[in-house]
Amino acid sequence: QVQVVEFGGGLVQPGGSLRLSCIASGSGFSRMGWYRQAPGKQRELVARITWDGSTNYADSVKGRFTISRGNTKNTVYLQMNSLKPEDTAVYYCNTNPPGSSWGQGTQVTVSS
Repeated sequence: QVQVVEFGGGLVQPGGSLRLSCIASGSGFSRMGWYRQAPGKQRELVARITWDGSTNYADSVKGRFTISRGNTKNTVYLQMNSLKPEDTAVYYCNTNPPGSSWGQGTQVTVSS
């Protein structure tokens, strides 16, 4: 079971950038992902990273978002550039596939 804390969200104008951070504890976080849930929509996988650094992205964020790990491997980042209003959502970090326990998430709002 992995426990996570996410932070780094905020309000940003379209075209802006944010960097989200996730600190994981417990065991089983060899493959981690960032997910998001917009109002009225299902939670979706945005990006994932394996232990050796291989990455995958949703088509909607390819070329704009970058997932990475810290040196200690239990920290996962999501660099978000060229943000769009449709990126507005609560962003969550979890294993991939996700465990049953979710963190509080961090709100990202893209608006002028």
